[in-house]
Amino acid sequence: MHFNPSFFLAMSMHRVLSLVSSVVVIAACSSAGDSSADSAADSSGAAAVDARAAGGATAGLVRDSANAAVASDTMRATATVRNASGRELGTLTLTETQQGLTASGRLTGLPPGAHGIHLHTTGQCTPPFESAGAHWNPTNRQHGTQNPQGPHFGDFTNITVGADSAVNVQSTTPGGTLRRTNALMDADGAAIVVHAAADDDRTDPSGASGNRVACGVISGS
Repeated sequence: MHFNPSFFLAMSMHRVLSLVSSVVVIAACSSAGDSSADSAADSSGAAAVDARAAGGATAGLVRDSANAAVASDTMRATATVRNASGRELGTLTLTETQQGLTASGRLTGLPPGAHGIHLHTTGQCTPPFESAGAHWNPTNRQHGTQNPQGPHFGDFTNITVGADSAVNVQSTTPGGTLRRTNALMDADGAAIVVHAAADDDRTDPSGASGNRVACGVISGS
């Protein structure tokens, strides 16, 4: 057999090139695998961080909602108002505002005309409602916004009952809070009282508003 050196050299170079190509391919695959693993690890880590952040945000929202609910409860109270015969006339809600305490709601079954309405110092409503005590007056002033020495924090503007014996109440005291500085709600509670006549907003101690015709004990959580 005739030995051809050129043919042998060509075959050897072909094997070497094939081997080098295989090594390059393997290396590339290995690099791609490492890159994919790193990318997956990074994605997993980012997802974990996002999940923790989302969990923290959710917990924060729940906590804020709970705190808001507590704050809302401490800034609101209600009173079911009844006349001397025990008939329920309606429920008034007291809400703490920057100015004072706002009473809102609807009352029915009252005599038509203007009536004084005030906050009183004791949470008792035994007819004829003298058990509700005096006007709420934590700053020791006299009665009425038209009185130079007034007003009481328990003073509301008059309500005017219609011919149908009903009235929508929406009135705010000159100051005070439910449970903080100058608080209405103390150990013996408080009441809201409707009087027989209009309040003149000046005469101490109750604006010449006459007898107490309806009363509601103020309660709240």
